[in-house]
This record gives sequence, structure tokens and C-alpha cells, in this order.
Amino acid sequence: MTELFLPLWTTLILPLCPMRHNYDYDCFTLSHMLVAVKNASKYFPTAIISRRSREKLYKFVKLTGLFYAGSHGMDIIGPVKKDNIEDGHPNHTITTDKLMCGSSPIPSESAPLNNSRLELSSNIISYSVAAHAPSSSLYSSALSKSKGVLGKFDDAYVSGWLDAMKSSSPPRKQLNMDVISEPSIDETNVAYCTWMMRHPSALTSFEQILSSIRCKKIALFLDYDGTLSPIVDNPDFAIMSNEMRAVVKSASKYFPTAIISGRSCEKVYKFVKLTELYYAGSHGMDIMGPTRKNNFGDGHANYTVKNDELGNGVHLFQAPSEFLPIINEVCSSLVDITEDMLGAKVEYNKYCVSVHYRLVDEKLWPEVARRVLSLVDGYPRLRVTHGRKVLEIRPVIDWNKGKAVEFLLESLGLSNRDDVLAIHMGDDKTDEDAFKVLRDSNIGFGILVSSVPKETNAFYSLRDPSEVMEFLKSLVKWKEDSAIAAP
Repeated sequence: MTELFLPLWTTLILPLCPMRHNYDYDCFTLSHMLVAVKNASKYFPTAIISRRSREKLYKFVKLTGLFYAGSHGMDIIGPVKKDNIEDGHPNHTITTDKLMCGSSPIPSESAPLNNSRLELSSNIISYSVAAHAPSSSLYSSALSKSKGVLGKFDDAYVSGWLDAMKSSSPPRKQLNMDVISEPSIDETNVAYCTWMMRHPSALTSFEQILSSIRCKKIALFLDYDGTLSPIVDNPDFAIMSNEMRAVVKSASKYFPTAIISGRSCEKVYKFVKLTELYYAGSHGMDIMGPTRKNNFGDGHANYTVKNDELGNGVHLFQAPSEFLPIINEVCSSLVDITEDMLGAKVEYNKYCVSVHYRLVDEKLWPEVARRVLSLVDGYPRLRVTHGRKVLEIRPVIDWNKGKAVEFLLESLGLSNRDDVLAIHMGDDKTDEDAFKVLRDSNIGFGILVSSVPKETNAFYSLRDPSEVMEFLKSLVKWKEDSAIAAP
């Protein structure tokens, strides 16, 4: 076995890993080399043999279809493909570890692999939640406040909000592994690569994803800002590209597709301009879809046909209309109290109001929080949550993007079925509710769009909207190819 794989090691590993002084951190692979190795593994059994641990090898290579022989071959693991492994070998065990679900000749004390309703490929990296992600309402206006005059908050309370505001939108940093311009990888990149082992790229894992979606009906749920369009300083200019629009349109031909956003339905539609989609605005508190009665449960209490800015559409769900006057009043007041704060922007989104502080001097963020919290304190039926450099004011009702996903699946007749797989893609803290619903219900998975490590309930990751577009293209191409191949 060693003689068979040694030439492959000699040929691939040396170019993959440039010689560096710091072996733990400075060894990284070139993107084009990874593609070449991945392509080779499709046709030939491929193994990497090294003195490094197999976990460290995988951290650099990140290809689940290979065999890894770490510690000079004393610790070997590979994808669970029994036809590739000698049956009955005394050291053949199935293990779940930090590297991947695979077969290893080294006995393991790890828990046995569990089969899930998703039927994910056995060589997909296993997931373990280090800590439950906090809910989006963690710093809501219901938190304890200092005693005294209404609207006055102590420094500790505002400081807690300030920490949340900073952590909700970490600095964006793009990784370019094709160009080696620095003598070593910085700690941020190392942290991202480690995080990617738990949340692998949906692009590089596409073959594994296909194994879980074959023979299933797919439903797509997409955030807008930061997912279909780039994050911009002025939210009014968050325009999706024509190419992205064409890809989303193509996807909607094959899969029920919904956009779930903090913006109003009407505002998202003005950006997207696709009548065949479903729109869930105000974080799912206002849901509309095209008029196709056969897609919806007859007699639903919130099922109405309405003419509005969106055109002829099915009004599936709306939060109680009694909140609209309150939201309008608060929106007007927020405009007044932030008028003197350079860069602050108040956005009306029908059932919620957004206060953007991306362009506000960071020194003034505590004052932004103080003014918003003080105002909303006078409205016990409203709460404040935070997203990517934005404070959201919305009704205190048990509704979020996760509830919207559940509602749409039920309305489409896709809930409680074993042949359905839902995919939600988003970049914001508010998308975590949808990721968690899919994970807990075992009906699908989330894809977090982020170029920096974040605690998340998503299974996979993509770096930015350009990768989202490539993923959607791959889905459409797979579906088109499947249709051609079908008799």
C-alpha cells in the first residue's frame, strides 16, 4: 500500500505545501492545485501520506473524498466506501471525529454515526455545536433597565448593546490563497480555515450535497442583502446584478423559491422584479406569493388575493394590522431623534423599522443605541433586535424567519414529508432562526454567507454573493442535466 501511494505523495504534497519555517501555520495550498487533486480523486483512489496528523492535513487540503494517512501512516482515515476497504479487517472501524465521518484502522471511542432523515453523504464533515447561538432578541428592550426616569439607561446596559452592535458585523476580509504575498498566514485566516472544517464550503461540497438532494423536492429560501446583493453603505443602493436575477429566475423554474428579508415585500420586489417568487418581508411578518391556488391550502385564514405594488398576488400571512399605526409613529420619531447624527438612516419596512448606523462614527454608536432604546422603551409592544450594523424595531410577536420558513413549507404542502429538502441561505443574525428550524426539524440545512468565522446553526458556508450565484448555477445545471438524462 505504501509503495502504491508514495509516488502520489511525492508528486502532490511538495507543490501543495511550500516549504515554510512555521509548519503549523504557514503551510497552505493553492486553489488551482486543490482543484487538480479533487479532479484526480474522481478517477483514481487518492491518499495523502504525511508525518503531520490527519486532522492537520485535512485542515490544509479540505477535500473529503481523499484518504488521509497521518503520523507517517499510523493514523489512516478515508470516506466510508466499503467497496474500497477490505471486508473484515480487524482494525476496520466506523468513526465520527473532528475530521470527517470515515473509516479508520485505528479504534475510536467516538459515538457511532447516526443516520439522519437528510441522508447526507457519510463523508460530509460532522457537526457539533460548541455553544447554542443566542437568539436575535437577546438584547431586546425587555432586558432589565436601570431604575429612574423613563428612557434613561445605565452605562452597563448601553455598553452591552454596544458590544452586540460591534459583534453583529465583524470586519469583512477576503482570503486569496492563489497569491502568496505574505511570509505567513495571519491568525484571522487560520481561524477561518479552522471554522471552515465545521462549516465547509457548499461549492467544494457540492457532490456531497447532491447525494442528499437526489429524489427530493427542493425548496429554496434566500435572504436578500448580503446574499443576493452585496452589503453597501447606503441600503437604497443594494442592487442585485442582472446575472444574479437571471440565475434566481432559472432556479425558480425548478424549485419553489422565496426571498425572506427584513425589508418590506414591496421594497424587495422593486430590487428583484421577479413575479414568480414568494416574498416574505419584515422578517417574515408579511408574506406574499404568485396567484397559484393549487399551491396553497384552501381556506387558510390568512389566504387572500390582493392587488398592490407587487401585482396580483396571494397574501399568505400578515402580522396584526393594529401594529401598523405604532410602527408608523415610531418611524417618524426615529427620523426626528437621529436627524442630527451624521450617517444614520431610518428605513421603513412596513411591520418593522430599521436604523442603519454603518456610516455613523463608531464613537457615536452608544448614543445611537441610547436614543433608540429610550424611544422604544415607551412602546411595550415593540422590541429592538440587531443585525449587521442595523437596529431593528419590530412587534413583540412569536414570529421570525424560521417561522416564515415553516409557514411557507406548510402553505406549499411540503411540510411533514420525507421527500422534501429545504435550503436557506443568508448572512445575517436574523437568518439563524431559519438555520435552526431546518437543523432541528431535519428537513434541510442552512448555508451561511460569510467571509469571517461566526457561530452559526448553518451546516455549510459560502463567502459572498458571487459564490451564492455559483451555487445556484450548479443547482440549476444539475436539475437541467437530470431532466435531459431522464427517459
